[in-house]
Amino acid sequence: MRCKKFSQLIIVSVFSLTAAASQAQSATAVAKVNGVEIPQSRLELMVKANVMQGQPDGPEMRRALRENLISEEIIAQEALKNKLDQDSEVIAQLELARQSVLVRAYQADYILNNAVSDDTLMKEYEILKVQMGDSEYKARHILVENEDEAKGIIAALKKKGDFAKLAAEKSIDDGSKNEGGELNWSPSGAYVRPFAEALAKLQKGQLTDEPVHTSFGWHVIELIDIRPMEIPPFEEVKDNIQQRILQREFAAVVQELRGQAKVE
Repeated sequence: MRCKKFSQLIIVSVFSLTAAASQAQSATAVAKVNGVEIPQSRLELMVKANVMQGQPDGPEMRRALRENLISEEIIAQEALKNKLDQDSEVIAQLELARQSVLVRAYQADYILNNAVSDDTLMKEYEILKVQMGDSEYKARHILVENEDEAKGIIAALKKKGDFAKLAAEKSIDDGSKNEGGELNWSPSGAYVRPFAEALAKLQKGQLTDEPVHTSFGWHVIELIDIRPMEIPPFEEVKDNIQQRILQREFAAVVQELRGQAKVE
């Protein structure tokens, strides 16, 4: 029910597609396999991808990547000898790999050429502060598929039924049912609107009198505790806010492109 963060985009190296691609010339080569050069640029691309994933650049990593490239080139050459590049499924997989790289390249290029100003970031930060509110809630819920079942659970709880037991038995929320229905500390704005509105009306220890309907199903909610919201400083969340804005803007670009495309 929480928003997912916009993952950092990384362009990764792709398996050799054809012998011609393997023979691409560069200023230097890291190795030559059966007369076919492995260009330095291919190694540098793999180094960059590994560094962006948190691995330190150094001779040991470069040696390991070089060995991988050599092994891959040997296997790729054998695959070509066996005419596997002519197999229809392999052809489809290669085309999908090519398309995936192009998509990530376009995304990376968009990010590189569409920097978000500090003023825009600060405005988004202020909007998020308002949306998140000034309180955090510790709640638990039981999620079921229909209203009548939810009403039955509320009736059972009001007769001193065991919330955790009922959650384990009846809830369809796999993420919380085995935790007694408990959710992490979160501001109300982290939840879908009907759930957030119901949560904000509850007092500590209070149960919803009626089931709460959301796109996930019917919820029975109990507020366990409430505390003041500690809002992280702007500099601490600045990068996440930038990712949020770029994700939103890129989605709009994709929609515009779809609108312009001729799809039959």
